Order: sequence, then structure tokens, then C-alpha cells
Amino acid sequence: MDIPRIFNISESAHRIHNPFTPEKLATLGAALRLKSGALVLDLGSGSGEMLCTWARDYGIIGTGIDMSQLFTEQAKLRAEELGVAGQVKFIHDDASGYVADEKVEVAACVGATWIAGGVSGTIELLARSLNKGGIILIGEPYWLRLPPTEDVAKGCLAKSISDFLMLPELLASFGRLGCDVVEMVLADQNGWDRYEAAKWLTMRRWLDANPNDELAKEVRAKLTSEPERHAAYTREYLGWGVFALMRR
Repeated sequence: MDIPRIFNISESAHRIHNPFTPEKLATLGAALRLKSGALVLDLGSGSGEMLCTWARDYGIIGTGIDMSQLFTEQAKLRAEELGVAGQVKFIHDDASGYVADEKVEVAACVGATWIAGGVSGTIELLARSLNKGGIILIGEPYWLRLPPTEDVAKGCLAKSISDFLMLPELLASFGRLGCDVVEMVLADQNGWDRYEAAKWLTMRRWLDANPNDELAKEVRAKLTSEPERHAAYTREYLGWGVFALMRR
């Protein structure tokens, strides 16, 4: 069980696998008014930066689930590095359908709502692990401006324009799902650049070290095309944010 190998390659040097910077993660933690000892579940936890830094800074107790064996091992190493290995645990597993044994104060899926078929299903899944009055965190893209054509949407790695909503529509959609939006922290262009551009050096170093690997041709193609694609499409049209929700 693992994610597609291309992601393990291109994001192997990432600590955060989305357009958030460390500063944005810290802002989100402060905005949630996290208390020491609060239980936090993170489905699709990646390399564990959110749980590890919040354990260090706010004293939370966290559990992260991720399909990537590489990222899960990196998360465990990060916990040791920050001295919080006794506060967080990371499990290599499929987060789809995962429900915590003990109810949590915060249940998060930050950038992986595909695990439950989209935002609605992910909210329902997270709610099963949540204490009454707890907070659900959803990380999700939205359109900064509506793409003029379907080809532009595909340049943003969407299947179609209908995949994402404009920000006001996305916020309204949470209400239709029975949730109050109680906080949000949005990525910016610098965050997108750090997430996307950091892949390019990683891919180049990997190609230099693995010229005969079976994936070398695919990695070469991505390294060649991604800078222009990001500048023309993602950077101009796509937003991303983490939205804090409470069930009504």
C-alpha cells in the first residue's frame, strides 16, 4: 500500500505537502486556540509537520494516518527531531474509513478529501471521530478566478471547471452541509511557489542520481513542463485554504 511513486519522488524533500508555509501552519494552530492535551486526528498526515509542530507549540496529542510509507517514516523522524515522539503517533495505513478509537477535539483532512469521495463524505467521516463541539478541518482548493475554458482548468490539474468552486461558493457549500465556518487560513502565491517549485530541484537531483530508473522519463517530462504550467495556470487561477467547521 502506497501512493503513486511519482509523488514520493517529487515531494520527498517536502515537510508540508500542500501550499501552506510553516508560518501558515502556525497561524492556523493559533487561530484554533488549541489547548494542551487536546486530541487531534489528521487523515492524510503526510510528513507530519502539522501534528509535530502543534505538539511542540501547543501541547496537543496527535494521531496521523497516511498511505505513503516514505512520508510516514519522515513524520516519525520529525517527531523525534522536535522532541514530541511521546505526543504524536503516525500510522502507515489507508485513511479512507478511518475512525479514531477515542473521540478527538480536532479532526482534520488537509488536502486529501478524495479519501471519502469529496468534501461532503470527508466531513461525515471526520465527524465520526469528533467530540461534541469539536472542530473539523478541511483543506481544499478553490478558484481565485473562474477559468475561461476547460483547458485552463486542466492546466490547474483539475478534471473540469466544476471540480472547484469560487471561495464564496465554497464557504456557502459548508453551510449547506450543516456546518458553521468558524475560521479559515488561506494559502498565498508564495505558498504555492514553495510547494510547487521545491519539487523541481528534488526531481532534478533525483534524475541525476537515477538516470536509468523506469520512472526517469516521466520525471524528466514533469520537470520540463511543470515550471511553465505552474506559472501559467496554478499560480493565476487556483487558491487553497484550510477551513475550520463546527457541526450545527
